[in-house]
Amino acid sequence: MSFEEALESLSRDERFKATVYAMNSLLTQKGVYSPAEFERMFTEWAQKEREEKAANSISLHAAHP
Repeated sequence: MSFEEALESLSRDERFKATVYAMNSLLTQKGVYSPAEFERMFTEWAQKEREEKAANSISLHAAHP
């Protein structure tokens, strides 16, 4: 499969996922960061998002009792 065929066969969301997969694979293989560092950063982002969603939910409930 060529790169062009791969692009055409995937949805926009799937192309994004493929891009993230390729970038993370390359960065890990080249030693830019380790799988453990990736997991730590991923977890930090997920925690921050969860806290932000909780804060937004609380402010929405406070605004509309």
